[in-house]
Amino acid sequence: MATTADDIGHMARAMQLAAMGLYSTSPNPRVGCVLVSDGQVIGEGFHVAAGGPHAEINALASVAEGNRSRIAGATAYVTLEPCSHHGRTGPCCEALAEAGIGRLVYGMSDPNPSVSGRGLDYLQAAGVAVDGPLLEGEARQLNPGFIKRMVSGRPWVRVKLAMSLDGRTAMASGESQWITGPEARAQVQALRARSCAVISGHATVSYDRARLTVRPEQLPPTATTPPAGHPQASGQRQPLRVVLDGEAGLTGSEPFFQADGPILWVTSQQAAVNGANIERMALPGAGRRVNLPTLLDELGRRQCNEVLVEAGATLAGEFLSQGLVDELVLFVAPVLLGSSARPLLQLPLASMAEKWPLQITDCRAVGSDWQITARPAERPSQP
Repeated sequence: MATTADDIGHMARAMQLAAMGLYSTSPNPRVGCVLVSDGQVIGEGFHVAAGGPHAEINALASVAEGNRSRIAGATAYVTLEPCSHHGRTGPCCEALAEAGIGRLVYGMSDPNPSVSGRGLDYLQAAGVAVDGPLLEGEARQLNPGFIKRMVSGRPWVRVKLAMSLDGRTAMASGESQWITGPEARAQVQALRARSCAVISGHATVSYDRARLTVRPEQLPPTATTPPAGHPQASGQRQPLRVVLDGEAGLTGSEPFFQADGPILWVTSQQAAVNGANIERMALPGAGRRVNLPTLLDELGRRQCNEVLVEAGATLAGEFLSQGLVDELVLFVAPVLLGSSARPLLQLPLASMAEKWPLQITDCRAVGSDWQITARPAERPSQP
């Protein structure tokens, strides 16, 4: 069946619904569903949190009693292929077939290679017409971390950076608060809230006294905020906070360790556990540093989809130089810090031939600052 403008509109609405679970669905994907009968929307739903009903089940449950008979033959627009396996909830493909829908339009197939297509096959075998993918690029943008973890076993790594217009991040003394304005800092809160884990280093925790927690009252308002009274607890889930302390120089008395929420304290050597919410782990790498690829493997095993690196120039540069960064989010403030201030990244490059190309995917004003989102491009082969 040919895709129509109405199909696109309904799928776009399903994606708006999926985004309402931006802060709450981990480790599950963000999914939205719209049910349409005779051109009229009769039900909507999105996945709120792991362990709860999926988007399709919420959409079916939302159909008013007087419209229940209209589910038979209706079209379901779902941003992600309906699941076909038994987990904490039953298969959504079976629920849709049993409800009697006549057509499914999906945004993208399941990224798990071992199950991709099974939900679609089940529905087709049940006599449901299946169309898609539709708006696949937009559907993939909803779940970059879930997709990457399903394919590679590792989370999506997003590095947040803030700098002055002359490319500096802190004064020579280390003073750095605040380069950017409150609107940019609210966007950082949103980046934390959508992440499964926030990674930082010894210096940020020790010298900056950073807590790196999500503060719900500082989250920016969005067009996809759930309606008042909805059970989603936006931003109230604290991500796992990971501190990399290769030489075990932190004491455990820093503000980072006093804040609520789970903590993973990673060193290059074994050490005792300090506190009920603190887990210690040794991941030794070269030069008494933490092994970053092994850390990402571990976070993938813990079902982390997206991780945010909020660290100084050295650790951020190390993630980039090892090819572990999927996305950079750079906040640029309209200030100058001068030539003695600290650089954005410790990334020693000796010639123009070594320059690191980036693909800018978004650039927007945030208050008085600019927010630039970019992805590392493939570097040309070195002569």
